[in-house]
Amino acid sequence: MNILVAEPIAPAALDLLRGEPGWNVIVSNPKEYAQHLAEAEALLVRSAVQVTPDVLAKSPKLRVIGRAGVGVDNVDLEAATTAGVLVMNTPGGNAVSVAEHTLALMLAMARHIPQASASTRAGKWEKKKLMGHELRGKTLGVLGLGSIGREVVKRARAFEMRVVAHDPYVTSKIAEDIGAELLDLPALYAQSDYITLHVAATPETQGMLSREAFAAMKAGVRIVNCARGELVDEVALAEAVASGKVAGAALDVFAVEPVPAGYPLFASEAVLATPHIGGSTEEAQEIVGIRIAQQVVEYLKSGVAINAVNMPALSPDQYRALSPYMALAERLGNFAAYIASGNPRIVRLTYFGRIADGNTNLLRNAGVAGALARSTSKKANLVNAMTIAEQRGWTVQEGREPRSGHTDSIRLDLITDSGVTTVEGAVLLDKPRLLQVDGIQCEMALAGTLIFMKNQDVPGVIGHVGTVLGRNQINIANFSLGRRDAPTAPGQPLDAVALVSTDGLVPESVLAQLRDHTGVKFARAVEFE
Repeated sequence: MNILVAEPIAPAALDLLRGEPGWNVIVSNPKEYAQHLAEAEALLVRSAVQVTPDVLAKSPKLRVIGRAGVGVDNVDLEAATTAGVLVMNTPGGNAVSVAEHTLALMLAMARHIPQASASTRAGKWEKKKLMGHELRGKTLGVLGLGSIGREVVKRARAFEMRVVAHDPYVTSKIAEDIGAELLDLPALYAQSDYITLHVAATPETQGMLSREAFAAMKAGVRIVNCARGELVDEVALAEAVASGKVAGAALDVFAVEPVPAGYPLFASEAVLATPHIGGSTEEAQEIVGIRIAQQVVEYLKSGVAINAVNMPALSPDQYRALSPYMALAERLGNFAAYIASGNPRIVRLTYFGRIADGNTNLLRNAGVAGALARSTSKKANLVNAMTIAEQRGWTVQEGREPRSGHTDSIRLDLITDSGVTTVEGAVLLDKPRLLQVDGIQCEMALAGTLIFMKNQDVPGVIGHVGTVLGRNQINIANFSLGRRDAPTAPGQPLDAVALVSTDGLVPESVLAQLRDHTGVKFARAVEFE
């Protein structure tokens, strides 16, 4: 297992990776890491390395990208998803550091600390000119109550500030529990003496502090941005500072980084700037380094994806509980693809029992990945299954029947231009097992190599199978039969299916011999990896 560390991370994180038996940890740097991409199965980055489609094209074995930090702006998520590469980050790892920096910037504006330091060092003593104000009693507007926003609220409350907040994904009860009053944006703008941003950069939030937003704010408001530069219309902010509507702005992030010389915002003394150092503390860097190393180890060893950003999220406990059913869904999809005829158009999964009540996104992805596995040169997996299915024009449907007392099972229908193939299975002793095919009960482990047959329930078929396989030195490990309860037409033999577990993959020449019997309508080999 080759683990490529393309940027510096905490020594303790490297020790954790090196402690895994058989793992080769390649420690490189942003200028030289590319020479190791061909063998890398995991890539760890911070913010300097740009993971582009070209980087991914050079990484045929890559399974996971770990970003030691919050954002993943330097990773092309669409390209990674298409390539089937999981991307994970470490949200909250630097929350305290960014929150402390936010309060530091607020205090610096309130007490004119940068100006006071420069003035005093220049031999001046400007006590009257540098009169400040307290944070106590002021209203702080927090945009975004994620991990960082909540840490800011906690610290602002310690300064006896009134805290109001806006977050459309948080309930008023949650806000109240952490000491904030939830408001809509116009009310927050109108009431806040300070406004701090802690939201992700999305199409909806880009430029959210606009001319219209500044116009709605209280005169003399002060702005803090330690989140993303794209959140603020910098031209509008410069105008608001120049007019006095905004009394001060403290920025740790910018639309263009590094900031070029002659930056218009820096013409005003009311603008305080730091070079994107909100999360740059020794403690935060050690935390995110160790966390991303732990997450990569967990994923590569057990498949548990913690803090994935391009795959449905589950907690480790949820993932472990669902893992046998993900294997079941994938095997059912794979089996259906082997035995179906025609070009697939629709994959429909129906969940029965308790699993129907939970988050089934990963079960869906696993089933679709299994159905895709035989017909695509790309590696179809939990990460990219839905993307590949969409590219192929497939429709993916889900149904739920959470009946009490029903066995936890999954039914998968693969609908092609030639008909419908239906398979259903369950997890028995933590192993995926087939229960029925096209409505005919027929139990078999979904593992190894099999022969699947459709036949008429007439004498001689089973003997024929044994004779053909024996003649070709193919050992039968297990045999399962099933038939319909009633004929499709009066007087006709019952339709039946047979599943034969063999010690190796049966070649097409042997399958052709099985089809020589008039009662055998269909015979196909199936192989599970």
